[in-house]
Amino acid sequence: MRIALTGSTGFVGAAVLHRLLRRGHEVHALVRDPERAGRLTDHGGVHVVVGHLGDDQALERLMAEADAVVHLVGIIVEIGAQTFERVHVGGTSRVVAAARAAGVRRFVQMSALGARHDESATAYHRTKAEGEEIVRESGISHAILRPSLIAGEGSAPLTMMIDMVRFAPLVPVIGDGRYRMQPVWLEDVAEAFAVAVERPDLQGSFDIAGPDALTWHEMLDLVERSLGVRRTRIAVPLNVARFGALAGLALPEVAPLTPDQLQMLLEGNTTDSTALETVFGVRPRRVADVFREMCAPYAPAGLQPT
Repeated sequence: MRIALTGSTGFVGAAVLHRLLRRGHEVHALVRDPERAGRLTDHGGVHVVVGHLGDDQALERLMAEADAVVHLVGIIVEIGAQTFERVHVGGTSRVVAAARAAGVRRFVQMSALGARHDESATAYHRTKAEGEEIVRESGISHAILRPSLIAGEGSAPLTMMIDMVRFAPLVPVIGDGRYRMQPVWLEDVAEAFAVAVERPDLQGSFDIAGPDALTWHEMLDLVERSLGVRRTRIAVPLNVARFGALAGLALPEVAPLTPDQLQMLLEGNTTDSTALETVFGVRPRRVADVFREMCAPYAPAGLQPT
């Protein structure tokens, strides 16, 4: 199949690209920065289309003779003109319109676990839900995947957690640390996307999460065991964390958390209905194994798994 792929140079996009190639597909990848395109052309089966979601001509070239679209572009922090509304809603609308005009038969969209229209939801989750509606109303056969926190080499939040445990004698924990996450391995997510492309009988929205729902403290425990260290944890009161998060509005590139990110952290990110194994046939990897792999370059030689 010929697959039109957006977000191909991102954390998830690179894994999905490689998975599609290994399964014998031809990939046409939309790339904003021409300097990053060279690395993609080293792979056989990849054709690079230079452009962005606001470039209708680039989207037209991307969709030419495509059998399916995998739309992965998303942002977690708004910076300048790159707003949630512009990327998650406007960008998805343009990709869907280009796919319809080209007669593409299959559309696979990356949303997020927790996406919803509730007024109490963050702008991130609300605009992800709006993007889902655009895909549902497109008339194209579609699957919408909602991953939880994605774990693997290159995961920004988990890399930050690992670095804190490596270097900080005191590790801050916001609130009581009992909010739960259900990390899913990057390669399991990539496999689910590939299956979704190939199986038009899979229609609708699907939660994608790993097998383990862990509190923040339990995740820190895994990192400490993987690194062979113990750290003292200090509780950061919620009012202090909320005040600090306000800096994220003015300095999103340097603040550790924005108010929306803080809200999503405290809400947790779990599901009782992950479709990874039941729908996509992917036996999920345990998060302890993923954390151990991520920590391995920094762990003492000979450290035994626990």
